[in-house]
Amino acid sequence: MLDRLFLQHPRTVGESYFEHMGAALTVGGRMFVASLKCVVHAFVPAWCKTSGSDAIVKLHGEIAPRRYDQPTF
Repeated sequence: MLDRLFLQHPRTVGESYFEHMGAALTVGGRMFVASLKCVVHAFVPAWCKTSGSDAIVKLHGEIAPRRYDQPTF
């Protein structure tokens, strides 16, 4: 059970648990910052005009090539 929850997926993408944690936290942090910029843009439309879409395009370009077809639970 622990293997399935914590180790199986990182192993399928060629990473250790901590490597995968670091990568996921990095992506999540970047998404968090982009979401804050979207909130700023909601209140002041002249600010952060393309920050959200720029982040999405950049992250997609980095993540899509290494994506594996993994089932979710």
